[in-house]
Order: sequence, then structure tokens, then C-alpha cells
Amino acid sequence: GEQLELVEKYAKAQGLWHDPSAEPRYSERLELDLSNVVPSIAGPKRPQDRVSLSDAKSSFAKVLPSYLSSNTATNPIAIEVNSRKGSISNGSVVIASITSCTNTSNPSVMIGAGLLAKKAVEKGLMSKPWVKTTLAPGSKVVTNYYEKSGLTPYLEKLGFNLVGYGCVTCIGNSGPLPLEVSKAVNDNDLSVAAVLSGNRNFEGRISPDVKMNYLASPPLVVAYSIAGTMDHDFDKDPLGQDSSGNDVFLKDIWPSMQEIQGVIDSVVTSDMFKKDYSSVFAGDHHWTSLATPEGKTFDWDPKSTYVRKPPYFESMPRNPLPVTDISGARVLAKLGDSVTTDHISPAGSIKVDSPAGKYLAENGVEKSDFNSYGSRRGNHEVMIRGTFANIRLKNLLLDGVEGGFTRNFIDGGKQSTIYDASMAYQDAN
Repeated sequence: GEQLELVEKYAKAQGLWHDPSAEPRYSERLELDLSNVVPSIAGPKRPQDRVSLSDAKSSFAKVLPSYLSSNTATNPIAIEVNSRKGSISNGSVVIASITSCTNTSNPSVMIGAGLLAKKAVEKGLMSKPWVKTTLAPGSKVVTNYYEKSGLTPYLEKLGFNLVGYGCVTCIGNSGPLPLEVSKAVNDNDLSVAAVLSGNRNFEGRISPDVKMNYLASPPLVVAYSIAGTMDHDFDKDPLGQDSSGNDVFLKDIWPSMQEIQGVIDSVVTSDMFKKDYSSVFAGDHHWTSLATPEGKTFDWDPKSTYVRKPPYFESMPRNPLPVTDISGARVLAKLGDSVTTDHISPAGSIKVDSPAGKYLAENGVEKSDFNSYGSRRGNHEVMIRGTFANIRLKNLLLDGVEGGFTRNFIDGGKQSTIYDASMAYQDAN
């Protein structure tokens, strides 16, 4: 009663209350010719950078030069990971992740990925040793129907082991690359790639070691883990050889719709969803053991580094003051085209030597517990320090420098973090 009344009042005050008599109005009509739809990926740095799969290799070759520097190695770098030898170069896929945020709610593509893994293993194919492979579905239903269909062992054989449910790779929580891979990448300034089945591939979001990020369907994530590089044409280049030495192409292991539907019909049931979601809000002992605060207002914890009371509303009048001109301001950043939300406020990992990292360390947070900017959105102190802190930001006030840096014009134009410069300007006023 009281809760419903509160929700109704809030929704009406916010203009969110549904009016069944209102006619929807659309600003434009979009039409899609289904005959033009082709298998596609997106990358290397924006979701809208769609590339037809048939053009993926040539598209990669076209954009690669813009990622190279005078320090970039031109020859492959030999490495050994888990006693498996190989070599990586520009375009090597070092992360292949089936992620929770988009595709794992679709049994067709998830079963498709499992069947492709099964066919690949039966042909004797393996993911490349330098590829960090992970499976992070959005629901336990996925792992249930993988188990029921017998596909789990094949995915695990290729390295797609369950690492958790929910946001992982797509929000920057993929964890570190194997030391050998990370060292080879950074020592030789290589431009390597991540392939994931998410919906965000902004620069600096997935991993600090990775410069190129591509979005693909779960079956293609598996395929790229076997190819091991973006410099691959699935139509012309074999994924490897079978036990008889015959070339194996993607078309040889790609499951048909009939195969996929057959597995879905036999293992995916509505009872799976009902069972797993019936207790979705129950939580484990970590959740149930948390003390529940009482009262109608939130009890702010001044020591929390996750959720802090923002001061911005304390002196704000009920009626906003008129907007005034900004005068005498200094430029913090001069940026080029296509500045994304992730450039402005990154969601990925927090670097130790960044202003946000230093703040967390000063407040007793260990590096291993830094988590991500996205997880600390409830703390304005972190988010202020994280503004324009994307590791791939290119501020044109500086030459050849990437990251959240600028020039401090009241300190002789010296290089500074954007946060530190902005604080210096405020103090000077």
C-alpha cells in the first residue's frame, strides 16, 4: 500500500506514469531490407563501426597503420604460455570472451557457439595459446542447458571456462593477461585485439593492454579464438588442419540452423527459467548476511569508497538559478572527432597511478580491490578524478601522449593530469 503509493507519486512527478489514452509519436520511420543483412562484426573502437565478416581482414589491414608507432615491433614476437609455444604480432587476438550483456539471453547463438566448439574439437582444433578465453553468461540457465546438451566439455577444451555470471570482460573485469603475453605486448608496443560478444567496445574499456576491440556473435568469438588473429579471412584462410592434415575452414565446423534448433528443442525448456529465476532475488550467504538498514532515507556511510553523499544538491534552490556565461576559463582538453562517453567517463579498470587510484589508496583500498570506474559510480570523488581519464584519450594540447593528461597553464604549461590541472585552476580562483 504505502510503497505502491510512493511509486505512483514518484512516477507521476517524473512524467513516467503510463497514460493508456496517449498515442505514441515517432520522429522518423526506419526500414530494413532483410536481403541486405550479412554476417558482421563491429570494431575496432566503436559499436557502430560495422564490418562485414567477409571484409574483416581487409578492414583490419586498413585501420592498423593508425595504431602503430615508431616503437612498434614489425616482426612476430615468440612467446610460451602454459608450455605451448607461439608468436604474437599486431592484430593478434589476446582476449576472446563470450560475455553476458547481449547475446547470452539468446539460446540460438549460445548453442551455436557450443556446437561450433564441439565440431572444432572433433577436428582437432584448439584455441591459440596467447588467447585468454572466458565464458561469462548472464544467467545460470545458460550453463544448465550447456550441461544438459553435453556441450560444456567442448567449450572448456577450447578454454571457455565459466568465470562468473554478469558483467566481466565488457566492463574491464577480464583480469590481467598472462604475464608472457602482457610483457610481449607492452615491451614491443603491439596493437593486439579483443573479441567479445558484448555491445560496448570503446577504447580502453576492455583491457589496458588491448588497443583494438571487436564485437562479434558467440560462435565467432570461438572462431576467432582458434584463428588467433584479426588478420584472418574466414572464407579463404583455414583455421587449422585435422588429424589427416586436411585444411579446416570455418564453413566446415559452422553448425546449421537445423542442428542448433534440434539441440534447443531437446534441452531448453521453460522450466529451466522458472526454476533458476524463482530464487533470483534470494542471493547467497554473502548477500543474506548483510545488515539491512532501516528507515525511509538512506544512511550514508562517510567511510564508504563506493557510495558517498554528493554535495551538489545541498545548496541548490528548488527553482534553478538562471544560466550565466562562463568567462575566464582555461582549456583542459582539445579533442578530435568521435569522443565517446567512455572517453569522458571511462567504465574500465582504475590505474594505480591515476588520480582515482591514488584517492582509493589514500583511503586504504588495496590495488586488488580497486574494481572499476563503473562499479564506483556512486562515489563522486572517484568519478571526478576519473573524468577524461580514459587511457586512450588523445588531448591535442599535448603531442604523442595518450591518457587523461593536459597542460597546466599556471605552471608553465607542464604536463599534468586533467584532474590535477582543474583543481589547480579552481584553487587559483
